[in-house]
Amino acid sequence: MGLLSEGSPLSWEKTKELADHVRKHGVLQFINLYHRLKNREGDVLKWGDEVEYIIVSFDHEKKVAQVSLRAPEVLTILQEKELKDPNNVKSLWRPEYGAYMIEGTPGKPYGSLLAHFNIVEANMRMRREEATHVLHDNEVLFSLTAFPRLGCPNFTSPSYTPTPSSGAACSLFIPDETIFPGHPRFKTLTRNIRMRRGEKVAINLPVYKDKNTQSPFKEDLSAEGDSSAALPDHVYMDAMAFGMGCCCLQLTFQACNIREARILYDQLTPLCPIMLALTAASPVQRGVLTDVDCRWTVISCSVDCRTREERGLQPLKHNKFRIPKSRYDSIDSYLSPQGEKFNDVPLVYDQAVYDQLRSADIDHLLAQHVAHLFVRDSVSLFSEKINQDDENDTDHFENIQSTNWQTMRF
Repeated sequence: MGLLSEGSPLSWEKTKELADHVRKHGVLQFINLYHRLKNREGDVLKWGDEVEYIIVSFDHEKKVAQVSLRAPEVLTILQEKELKDPNNVKSLWRPEYGAYMIEGTPGKPYGSLLAHFNIVEANMRMRREEATHVLHDNEVLFSLTAFPRLGCPNFTSPSYTPTPSSGAACSLFIPDETIFPGHPRFKTLTRNIRMRRGEKVAINLPVYKDKNTQSPFKEDLSAEGDSSAALPDHVYMDAMAFGMGCCCLQLTFQACNIREARILYDQLTPLCPIMLALTAASPVQRGVLTDVDCRWTVISCSVDCRTREERGLQPLKHNKFRIPKSRYDSIDSYLSPQGEKFNDVPLVYDQAVYDQLRSADIDHLLAQHVAHLFVRDSVSLFSEKINQDDENDTDHFENIQSTNWQTMRF
């Protein structure tokens, strides 16, 4: 999910006021961080995985499956070992976006030895067994990418009613109780992405049509609230939960130096869409069979905070840039000299940030990468984190970095 800073979340109005402050100090923090690490050599290749799980409860008599909103309770139990002896655990457990989700990682990174590949599956199996052990008898861990009935009536246990005119999501389908309550980041992001955009996020997936599908396929959502963004022949979704409430596998690598890290970034980049295709497992959204089997469009649209100006629907007046993609999407440039020749798509970046980075002796490829990330605003800020020591803190940089959810993150 990204940076989980602790503190008191600011309102969107205050966060918006401080957007330039975060950008200014975030760039300075990156410059200091880069120069502190640029000559570091000899780190061992370490890596680890993060697996997200959905907790599903089954009522076999009624033949009903619902997401179980017990993640806070389950996490409390799973984290007991870490609290007692943090240096001697085989797994670590963290919150995720949904109140029905948990995230598990190995207790320590895997090393560089080939033999370590032999323990990955065993560790994943151990984590699943560990989490399953603390579930109720009618609950299971579900790691398909999307729960098929997310957003349908009574899809949670216990059941709650959506509040389209209030709350963080203002969704026709997703009650705020679905969002993990134990950390303010999740509801803050949900609210601020919607408010920055100026309207709810809009996700429309083409419905799968066979001879029995009504044509045009169109749901009557008028009784639920404003559904003007819904398209005919599409399944309509209107909340961050539809994307960030999916399961995902993520990998993190530590290279031996920055040069190797940039090469590794470039080499792994073309594998991302291949892995996405191989693991496609979400053809059903909000209980309807769609003509798409991959979650990417859903999760990309679910956090698309671009305004109408930034999406090219209105002339630029209040915003600086036309931005062609959501902040959750594929990367836009390679970082190594060997990969530079493949940079063949237009790159939107902040020229002032780029010039500042170049003046600070950051090379062209890395400078344009960071300047590209920094066309985005902060969408979550905590009052305790406004004023920082740019020589030693990195929260303002990570604030922007960790909310650019791209196929690869450097």
